[in-house]
Amino acid sequence: MLRSLLLLALFTPALFAQQTYVGRFDLYGGFSYLESPHINLAERGFHFQAGIRPRSWYSLGFDYSVSTGHTNLGPALLTTSLQQQLGSQIAALIAAHVIPPTYSLTLPIDSLTQTFAAGPQVAYHGWKPITPFLRPSIGAIHEVATTHPTDPVAAAIVAQLAPSGRKTDWTGFYGFGGGLDINVTSHFALRVQADFVHDHLFSDLLKDGRNTVRVSVGPALQLGRNVKQ
Repeated sequence: MLRSLLLLALFTPALFAQQTYVGRFDLYGGFSYLESPHINLAERGFHFQAGIRPRSWYSLGFDYSVSTGHTNLGPALLTTSLQQQLGSQIAALIAAHVIPPTYSLTLPIDSLTQTFAAGPQVAYHGWKPITPFLRPSIGAIHEVATTHPTDPVAAAIVAQLAPSGRKTDWTGFYGFGGGLDINVTSHFALRVQADFVHDHLFSDLLKDGRNTVRVSVGPALQLGRNVKQ
């Protein structure tokens, strides 16, 4: 019991001590995991951030990530009009005994996704070991979907919808994010963060928008003049 009290007495001042240095510039680069459950798409890649702090409690910055992944699309994800169009085509092929009645359309997709965002972030530097932060997540997302049809029917449908075998789209997203810097030194930290956003890519093909979660972890640096002084 006495030992526990002594350890608590030793570590409590360090936990509640304020940070004495908050750098004007902030840089981050790390691993990124991007997941869109609605289309069963998981992507892995790289996340970069750069910011400037006018004051110790907030910063303005740029956020970029790039990631790749794979999923399989089925008719249920398509717009109602496309479902009806493809349904009638597949029914005609079944009636003509070109494909069996049990045929199920599945289209494998490779995805390359880039996100771009800029804006404010609010942070609390009142604890020396950690720095929690929050931000709005508003920006644009760019995605390239490359199809890999596995049968002649899927290949014919791709030829109708994306003759090149590749589909590209830009759209906006909105949401929120936040995380934690685990401060190793006054200039170096391990950053763990997450963002939750909503977007509707490929709205001409997919009937629903999707919620996307990005989780990222990596080293962060503080540089430049001390804005706490």
